[in-house]
Amino acid sequence: MSLKNKLKNNQLTLGSWITIPSTDVVEIMASANFEWLCIDMEHSSIDLERAQLLILTIQANGMKALVRVPKNEEVVIKRVLDSGADGIIVPMIKTKEGAIEAVEYAKYPPIGKRGVGLYRAQNYGIGLEKYKKWVDEEIVVIAQIEHIEAVNNIADILQVEGIDGTIVGPNDLSGSMGFPGEYYREDVKKAINDIKLACEKYNKPYGFHVIESDPEKLQSRIDEGCTFLAYSLDFFFLGDSARAGMKIIKEGRVK
Repeated sequence: MSLKNKLKNNQLTLGSWITIPSTDVVEIMASANFEWLCIDMEHSSIDLERAQLLILTIQANGMKALVRVPKNEEVVIKRVLDSGADGIIVPMIKTKEGAIEAVEYAKYPPIGKRGVGLYRAQNYGIGLEKYKKWVDEEIVVIAQIEHIEAVNNIADILQVEGIDGTIVGPNDLSGSMGFPGEYYREDVKKAINDIKLACEKYNKPYGFHVIESDPEKLQSRIDEGCTFLAYSLDFFFLGDSARAGMKIIKEGRVK
């Protein structure tokens, strides 16, 4: 089943986050059997040329390639999709109008207003008609909910045609409430629960980026009802494993 159909059916799908601009890292992450990987162009040094290479590598390893674009902007989204991404995660969607813009930037007329280019996604000019059909049927647009204003407008955002799901950005959401990174505060947890309840009401995938590499944290979000889940990110998997191993050695716990 395609990622698009899993989202339509609100079925669990697990992916992770790429911030290290290395195809080697993508190939290593592929061995964990993620269904998709998201290339982070908002909070990393990854540029468009490198993003395209990472997209190619992700897809060659049997996963879907999503890109968190730097901002909700027409040319940025168009260039990422023309490079062959399977979908986009759009940061800081705060309003219905912002959600509509994201969909319009991703889709061709008459649904959207994306300009028609002939690049990798369109098989360099010989696959435009096939790609147009694919965009209509399979392209994924995820609204990142990471501001208290978005929480206040969540019902309107979820009802925008073409928004396939949400993903909560807990760090920025807590920051917008005056407590950056403190997403286990009760008031922040209530805001996150408001998103969850709205997703249930409108039958939209409730997504979350579990920052920690602790699988118990991931399982708790699954148990909570999240269906679009990003599990940690490349440098936390690397760093947490290295730190845990060295701690055991330094404490003399290896016999």
